[in-house]
Amino acid sequence: MLCKVEQADDRSDTNAPAPKPLSVNFREYENGASVCQAALASEIALAITYNGLSQAVMMVSPGNLEDFIRGFSVSNDIVRDPREIYDLRLTHFDQAVQADVQISSRAFWALKNHRRQMAGTSGCGLCGVEALEQALPKLEILEPVALPPAEHFIDIRQRIEQAQQMARSSGALHAALYFDSEGNALICREDIGRHNALDKLIGALQHAGIDSRSGFTVVTSRCSLELIHKAVRARLGTLVSLSAPTALTVQWAIRHRLNLIHVPHRNAPRIYSPA
Repeated sequence: MLCKVEQADDRSDTNAPAPKPLSVNFREYENGASVCQAALASEIALAITYNGLSQAVMMVSPGNLEDFIRGFSVSNDIVRDPREIYDLRLTHFDQAVQADVQISSRAFWALKNHRRQMAGTSGCGLCGVEALEQALPKLEILEPVALPPAEHFIDIRQRIEQAQQMARSSGALHAALYFDSEGNALICREDIGRHNALDKLIGALQHAGIDSRSGFTVVTSRCSLELIHKAVRARLGTLVSLSAPTALTVQWAIRHRLNLIHVPHRNAPRIYSPA
C-alpha cells in the first residue's frame, strides 16, 4: 500500500533535482569483511495520466519529473507542442509519484484514438502491422543544420563527467546533455533510464525556450532507434552518442536529416549522418 507524502501547496519544488544518493550498507564477498557504505542512485515508480486516462507506469530517477513528463509527452507524440500541456500536478507517495497531466482536447482525442487502434484481439495487445508501425513510425524530415565545429569535441568526455553531478557520487546513471553553439554544456539531465534522461533534457530545453538546433545534444548511453525517434520528434539538430550506433540507427538519422556523431573512447569523433 502506498502512503501519501504531505507537501506544501507551493509547487516550486516539483521540478527539483534528484535528492542525494542513498547510503546503503554493504560488505565485500569474503569472510570477515567489515560493513561499509555506498551511495546508490534512487528510483521511484512514476504513473502518468492524461485528462484522467492512465497512460504509462515506469521506473525513473526522482529528480526533474516535470521536465521528464514534458519531454515524454512531446517525444512520444502525445502532444505536438508543449503549449498543449495545460496543467501538470504531482502527488508524491513513499516510493512513487502520480502525475496528472491536463492536455488539449485535440491531443486527448488523438491519444484516445491511438489507444483504440492499439487494442488488438490477441493476448499481447499489439500484433503484426500495428506493432511494426509503433516500432518504425513515420516521422517528419528535419531541416538540416550545420555540423558542430570539431573543437567542440575536445575533452568532451571529461566535460560530461564534470556535468554529471549525480553519477559522480552514485554511478549507475545515464545522462543527456545540451551543448550550445559555443560548445558550452548548458543543461544536464540524469536518470537510471537512457530514454528517461533524454526525455528530461527535451522537456528542460522546451521549458526554457532554447532552440536546440543551434547546438548539439549528447547521450552517454547506447544510441538506439528509440532515441532517434525522440530526437526527430523534438526537432533536435545534432545527436552525439558516446556509444556506437547501430546500422539501422544510422539509416534513420540519414533519412530524417538528423546529424549523428559518435565519440569513441580513443579515436576521433565519427560522423555517421549526414552520409
